[in-house]
Amino acid sequence: MSTIPRDPHHRPDTLTDAPLGREADYPERYDAQLLFPIERAANRKPLGIEEGALPFVGEDEWHAFELSWLTPRGKPCVAVARFRLPASSPRLIESKSWKLYLNSLNQTRFAGHDELIETLKRDLSEAAGAELSVEILAVDDAELNPRPLPGECIDDQDIEISDYTPSPEHLSVSDEIVEETLTSHLLKSNCPVTGQPDWGSVMIRYRGPRLDREGLLRYIVGYRQHQDFHEHCVEHIFMDLMDKARPERLLVLARYVRRGGLDISPWRGTLGEAPPTPLRLARQ
Repeated sequence: MSTIPRDPHHRPDTLTDAPLGREADYPERYDAQLLFPIERAANRKPLGIEEGALPFVGEDEWHAFELSWLTPRGKPCVAVARFRLPASSPRLIESKSWKLYLNSLNQTRFAGHDELIETLKRDLSEAAGAELSVEILAVDDAELNPRPLPGECIDDQDIEISDYTPSPEHLSVSDEIVEETLTSHLLKSNCPVTGQPDWGSVMIRYRGPRLDREGLLRYIVGYRQHQDFHEHCVEHIFMDLMDKARPERLLVLARYVRRGGLDISPWRGTLGEAPPTPLRLARQ
């Protein structure tokens, strides 16, 4: 495989330089410098989250449906890639740059899956500042089959809503201690650069004082006009629930609908929590 020299000091990190929302030519050859990392710290600071002392564990799980490359003899291959980036990484990777990078592999020859995985893992880990995992799945792999979110959906409540900003004041609890899983498909936020809608579903699993469901649904719908990255929306929800409900255990997982051949499913939880896997929704 031929590679393009990469400058380790090349680290754009402001949204004004991001390819998102700008016209971009699709690359014709492999280029790891297409990846655009963004520091997480700036968005975490307003939530009171300190780097090096995260109040949660978690991952950002990505599925890439536009993965293609060439065999040594020039025959195209197609697959689906699953990436898991730890929430402890100092940087996330902007989604359009990720898409452009993956498409730069289209005309690149690899000796086999191992070389492809090694390249993906090296480039993406370097951009994020932490090691991520890479899996290559066949396009008809059973793990990609849709599955429903576990838990009880709260969307059928007939309530009036007029607030479309994230308002933790809507969150309240009773004295009863419960252990339950609640879901909603009404999560929507907007891209912080383009303003395009990002549609998603959210699962909240917790043990602690019972959450008022009307207030929780109003709170979730409050993200409808909020502009932020998927990862930061999940961290926002996690921090507000921890502050207002004080649960003993908490897991917040969002599964966003794919855009540009990529879907993103971040989750954040208290120590020891982890989401059920594999888990993909029909609309993803």
